[in-house]
Amino acid sequence: MTARYRVVATDLDGTLLRGDLTVSPRTRAALDRAAAAGARHLVVTGRPAAGCRDLLAPLGYGGIAVCGQGAQLYDVGADRLLSSATLDRDAVRTLVARIAEAAGALALGVVTAGLSGEFLVTPGFGERVRHGWRLVEDAEGLWTRPVEKVLIRSRTLDDDALAALAHSVCAGRIGVTHSGEGMVELLPYGVDKARGLAEAARRLGFGAADTVAFGDMPNDIPMLAWAGHGVAMGNAHPELKRRADEIAPGNEEDGVAAVLERLFPSNRPTTGATC
Repeated sequence: MTARYRVVATDLDGTLLRGDLTVSPRTRAALDRAAAAGARHLVVTGRPAAGCRDLLAPLGYGGIAVCGQGAQLYDVGADRLLSSATLDRDAVRTLVARIAEAAGALALGVVTAGLSGEFLVTPGFGERVRHGWRLVEDAEGLWTRPVEKVLIRSRTLDDDALAALAHSVCAGRIGVTHSGEGMVELLPYGVDKARGLAEAARRLGFGAADTVAFGDMPNDIPMLAWAGHGVAMGNAHPELKRRADEIAPGNEEDGVAAVLERLFPSNRPTTGATC
Protein backbone atom coordinates (compact mmCIF):
# COMPACT_ATOMS: atom_id res chain seq x y z
CA MET A 1 0.00 0.00 0.00
CA THR A 2 1.30 3.47 -0.90
CA ALA A 3 1.02 6.02 1.91
CA ARG A 4 -0.89 9.20 1.13
CA TYR A 5 1.64 11.34 2.98
CA ARG A 6 5.38 11.31 2.39
CA VAL A 7 6.30 13.66 5.23
CA VAL A 8 5.24 13.81 8.89
CA ALA A 9 6.11 17.32 10.12
CA THR A 10 5.95 17.72 13.89
CA ASP A 11 6.49 20.50 16.35
CA LEU A 12 8.40 19.39 19.46
CA ASP A 13 7.19 20.99 22.71
CA GLY A 14 3.55 20.29 23.46
CA THR A 15 3.25 18.11 20.37
CA LEU A 16 5.75 15.29 19.79
CA LEU A 17 7.29 15.62 23.24
CA ARG A 18 5.59 14.87 26.52
CA GLY A 19 5.92 17.28 29.41
CA ASP A 20 9.12 15.55 30.52
CA LEU A 21 10.63 16.22 27.04
CA THR A 22 10.59 12.56 26.04
CA VAL A 23 8.87 10.74 23.18
CA SER A 24 6.60 7.91 24.28
CA PRO A 25 7.20 4.33 23.11
CA ARG A 26 3.84 4.41 21.31
CA THR A 27 4.80 7.55 19.39
CA ARG A 28 8.20 6.09 18.49
CA ALA A 29 6.44 2.99 17.16
CA ALA A 30 4.02 5.12 15.13
CA LEU A 31 6.92 7.06 13.58
CA ASP A 32 8.54 3.72 12.73
CA ARG A 33 5.30 2.62 11.10
CA ALA A 34 5.18 5.77 8.99
CA ALA A 35 8.81 5.26 8.00
CA ALA A 36 8.09 1.66 6.96
CA ALA A 37 5.42 3.07 4.65
CA GLY A 38 7.99 5.42 3.10
CA ALA A 39 7.29 8.63 5.03
CA ARG A 40 9.98 10.96 6.37
CA HIS A 41 9.76 12.54 9.84
CA LEU A 42 10.66 16.23 9.78
CA VAL A 43 10.98 18.25 12.99
CA VAL A 44 9.72 21.85 12.70
CA THR A 45 10.31 23.70 15.96
CA GLY A 46 10.57 27.12 17.49
CA ARG A 47 13.64 25.98 19.39
CA PRO A 48 16.93 27.19 17.95
CA ALA A 49 19.24 24.58 16.46
CA ALA A 50 21.59 24.92 19.42
CA GLY A 51 18.74 23.87 21.72
CA CYS A 52 17.73 20.82 19.68
CA ARG A 53 20.81 18.63 19.91
CA ASP A 54 19.97 16.96 23.22
CA LEU A 55 16.35 16.39 22.21
CA LEU A 56 16.93 14.98 18.74
CA ALA A 57 19.88 12.68 19.49
CA PRO A 58 17.80 10.16 21.51
CA LEU A 59 15.40 9.92 18.54
CA GLY A 60 18.21 8.88 16.23
CA TYR A 61 17.26 11.90 14.12
CA GLY A 62 19.92 12.62 11.53
CA GLY A 63 18.38 14.68 8.73
CA ILE A 64 17.25 18.28 8.26
CA ALA A 65 15.29 20.01 11.01
CA VAL A 66 13.49 23.34 10.66
CA CYS A 67 14.45 25.36 13.75
CA GLY A 68 13.99 28.84 15.21
CA GLN A 69 10.40 29.19 13.91
CA GLY A 70 11.68 28.64 10.37
CA ALA A 71 14.71 30.92 10.61
CA GLN A 72 17.16 28.00 10.48
CA LEU A 73 17.57 24.86 8.43
CA TYR A 74 19.76 22.57 10.50
CA ASP A 75 21.50 19.43 9.25
CA VAL A 76 21.38 17.42 12.45
CA GLY A 77 23.68 14.60 11.37
CA ALA A 78 26.39 16.98 10.20
CA ASP A 79 25.70 19.46 13.04
CA ARG A 80 25.68 22.27 10.46
CA LEU A 81 23.40 25.19 9.67
CA LEU A 82 22.28 25.15 6.04
CA SER A 83 20.60 28.55 6.28
CA SER A 84 19.71 31.11 8.93
CA ALA A 85 18.18 34.57 9.35
CA THR A 86 18.89 37.23 11.96
CA LEU A 87 17.10 40.35 13.19
CA ASP A 88 18.03 43.96 12.55
CA ARG A 89 19.01 44.78 16.14
CA ASP A 90 18.49 48.53 15.86
CA ALA A 91 15.03 48.09 14.35
CA VAL A 92 13.87 45.51 16.89
CA ARG A 93 15.13 47.55 19.85
CA THR A 94 13.10 50.53 18.61
CA LEU A 95 9.99 48.38 18.24
CA VAL A 96 10.45 46.78 21.67
CA ALA A 97 10.59 50.28 23.16
CA ARG A 98 7.32 51.18 21.40
CA ILE A 99 5.63 48.03 22.70
CA ALA A 100 6.82 48.90 26.22
CA GLU A 101 5.34 52.39 25.88
CA ALA A 102 1.91 50.78 25.55
CA ALA A 103 2.31 47.68 27.73
CA GLY A 104 4.58 48.95 30.49
CA ALA A 105 7.97 47.54 31.37
CA LEU A 106 8.84 44.30 29.59
CA ALA A 107 11.07 41.43 30.60
CA LEU A 108 13.20 40.42 27.63
CA GLY A 109 15.04 37.43 26.30
CA VAL A 110 17.06 36.95 23.13
CA VAL A 111 18.44 33.96 21.29
CA THR A 112 21.84 34.76 19.83
CA ALA A 113 22.69 33.56 16.34
CA GLY A 114 24.41 30.40 15.19
CA LEU A 115 25.10 26.93 16.54
CA SER A 116 26.81 28.46 19.56
CA GLY A 117 23.73 30.58 20.26
CA GLU A 118 22.65 31.33 23.83
CA PHE A 119 19.35 32.19 25.48
CA LEU A 120 19.98 35.46 27.36
CA VAL A 121 17.30 36.87 29.69
CA THR A 122 16.83 39.96 31.83
CA PRO A 123 15.76 39.78 35.49
CA GLY A 124 12.06 39.05 35.79
CA PHE A 125 11.84 37.06 32.54
CA GLY A 126 10.92 33.96 34.54
CA GLU A 127 10.39 32.95 38.13
CA ARG A 128 13.75 31.24 37.88
CA VAL A 129 16.52 31.02 35.33
CA ARG A 130 16.09 27.65 33.63
CA HIS A 131 18.86 25.32 32.60
CA GLY A 132 20.52 26.74 29.51
CA TRP A 133 19.41 30.34 30.14
CA ARG A 134 21.94 33.01 31.05
CA LEU A 135 20.90 35.99 33.13
CA VAL A 136 21.98 39.43 31.91
CA GLU A 137 21.56 42.10 34.59
CA ASP A 138 21.93 45.03 32.17
CA ALA A 139 19.60 44.83 29.14
CA GLU A 140 22.32 46.38 27.00
CA GLY A 141 24.09 43.03 27.27
CA LEU A 142 21.35 41.44 25.14
CA TRP A 143 22.44 43.29 22.03
CA THR A 144 26.19 42.73 21.82
CA ARG A 145 25.88 39.87 19.29
CA PRO A 146 23.58 39.09 16.33
CA VAL A 147 20.22 37.74 17.48
CA GLU A 148 17.73 35.41 15.82
CA LYS A 149 14.71 36.18 17.98
CA VAL A 150 13.57 38.39 20.84
CA LEU A 151 11.10 37.22 23.47
CA ILE A 152 8.93 39.64 25.43
CA ARG A 153 6.91 39.24 28.62
CA SER A 154 4.55 41.69 30.30
CA ARG A 155 3.30 41.94 33.87
CA THR A 156 0.14 43.75 32.76
CA LEU A 157 -0.96 41.92 29.58
CA ASP A 158 -1.59 38.23 28.99
CA ASP A 159 0.19 36.51 26.12
CA ASP A 160 -2.62 36.90 23.58
CA ALA A 161 -3.04 40.60 24.33
CA LEU A 162 0.71 41.19 24.23
CA ALA A 163 0.99 39.36 20.91
CA ALA A 164 -1.85 41.44 19.47
CA LEU A 165 -0.16 44.65 20.63
CA ALA A 166 3.17 43.55 19.18
CA HIS A 167 1.50 42.70 15.86
CA SER A 168 0.02 46.20 15.67
CA VAL A 169 3.33 47.89 16.49
CA CYS A 170 5.56 45.69 14.33
CA ALA A 171 3.32 45.13 11.29
CA GLY A 172 5.36 45.02 8.07
CA ARG A 173 8.69 45.40 9.85
CA ILE A 174 9.34 42.26 11.90
CA GLY A 175 7.35 39.11 12.54
CA VAL A 176 5.47 38.28 15.73
CA THR A 177 4.35 34.87 16.97
CA HIS A 178 3.21 33.18 20.17
CA SER A 179 4.87 29.83 20.80
CA GLY A 180 4.07 28.94 24.41
CA GLU A 181 3.26 30.33 27.82
CA GLY A 182 5.24 33.55 28.27
CA MET A 183 6.75 33.17 24.81
CA VAL A 184 5.72 36.05 22.56
CA GLU A 185 8.47 36.17 19.95
CA LEU A 186 9.77 38.83 17.56
CA LEU A 187 11.37 37.37 14.42
CA PRO A 188 12.92 38.49 11.14
CA TYR A 189 10.17 39.68 8.82
CA GLY A 190 8.67 36.86 6.77
CA VAL A 191 10.07 34.07 8.95
CA ASP A 192 7.59 31.43 10.04
CA LYS A 193 7.31 27.66 10.12
CA ALA A 194 5.62 27.50 6.72
CA ARG A 195 8.52 29.33 5.08
CA GLY A 196 11.05 27.03 6.73
CA LEU A 197 9.07 23.93 5.87
CA ALA A 198 8.68 25.05 2.26
CA GLU A 199 12.44 25.53 1.98
CA ALA A 200 13.01 22.06 3.40
CA ALA A 201 10.49 20.75 0.87
CA ARG A 202 12.39 22.41 -1.96
CA ARG A 203 15.64 20.81 -0.86
CA LEU A 204 14.19 17.37 -0.14
CA GLY A 205 11.75 17.10 -3.03
CA PHE A 206 8.29 16.97 -1.48
CA GLY A 207 5.29 19.30 -1.52
CA ALA A 208 2.56 20.62 0.73
CA ALA A 209 0.10 17.96 -0.44
CA ASP A 210 2.59 15.27 0.65
CA THR A 211 2.71 16.59 4.23
CA VAL A 212 0.75 15.96 7.42
CA ALA A 213 1.71 18.48 10.10
CA PHE A 214 1.17 18.52 13.87
CA GLY A 215 1.32 21.48 16.27
CA ASP A 216 -0.08 23.05 19.43
CA MET A 217 0.42 26.84 19.43
CA PRO A 218 -0.29 29.88 17.21
CA ASN A 219 3.26 29.73 15.82
CA ASP A 220 2.16 26.46 14.18
CA ILE A 221 -0.72 28.08 12.25
CA PRO A 222 1.36 28.83 9.11
CA MET A 223 2.75 25.27 9.06
CA LEU A 224 -0.68 23.65 9.41
CA ALA A 225 -2.08 25.97 6.74
CA TRP A 226 0.75 25.04 4.36
CA ALA A 227 0.48 21.29 4.86
CA GLY A 228 -1.93 19.04 3.04
CA HIS A 229 -3.41 18.01 6.39
CA GLY A 230 -3.00 20.05 9.58
CA VAL A 231 -3.48 18.47 13.00
CA ALA A 232 -3.87 20.41 16.26
CA MET A 233 -3.17 18.62 19.51
CA GLY A 234 -5.91 18.29 22.11
CA ASN A 235 -3.86 20.60 24.35
CA ALA A 236 -3.50 23.20 21.58
CA HIS A 237 -4.26 26.91 21.73
CA PRO A 238 -7.91 27.59 20.75
CA GLU A 239 -6.91 29.58 17.67
CA LEU A 240 -4.88 26.69 16.28
CA LYS A 241 -7.77 24.30 16.90
CA ARG A 242 -10.04 26.59 14.89
CA ARG A 243 -7.64 26.51 11.94
CA ALA A 244 -6.78 22.80 11.96
CA ASP A 245 -8.20 20.08 9.73
CA GLU A 246 -8.27 17.67 12.68
CA ILE A 247 -7.87 17.74 16.45
CA ALA A 248 -5.89 14.86 17.93
CA PRO A 249 -5.63 13.79 21.57
CA GLY A 250 -3.14 15.81 23.60
CA ASN A 251 0.60 15.31 23.66
CA GLU A 252 0.40 13.44 26.97
CA GLU A 253 -2.15 11.08 25.37
CA ASP A 254 0.05 10.22 22.37
CA GLY A 255 -1.98 12.32 19.97
CA VAL A 256 0.64 12.19 17.20
CA ALA A 257 0.65 8.40 17.43
CA ALA A 258 -3.15 8.17 17.35
CA VAL A 259 -3.28 9.99 14.02
CA LEU A 260 -0.29 8.22 12.47
CA GLU A 261 -1.70 4.81 13.38
CA ARG A 262 -4.78 5.68 11.32
CA LEU A 263 -2.92 7.24 8.41
CA PHE A 264 -0.32 4.47 8.17
CA PRO A 265 -2.14 1.23 8.94
CA SER A 266 0.12 -1.79 8.82
CA ASN A 267 0.26 -5.31 10.15
CA ARG A 268 3.89 -5.68 9.13
CA PRO A 269 6.85 -5.43 11.51
CA THR A 270 8.28 -1.91 11.38
CA THR A 271 11.84 -0.66 10.98
CA GLY A 272 13.72 2.40 12.25
CA ALA A 273 12.34 5.80 11.35
CA THR A 274 13.76 7.71 8.42
CA CYS A 275 15.08 11.05 9.51
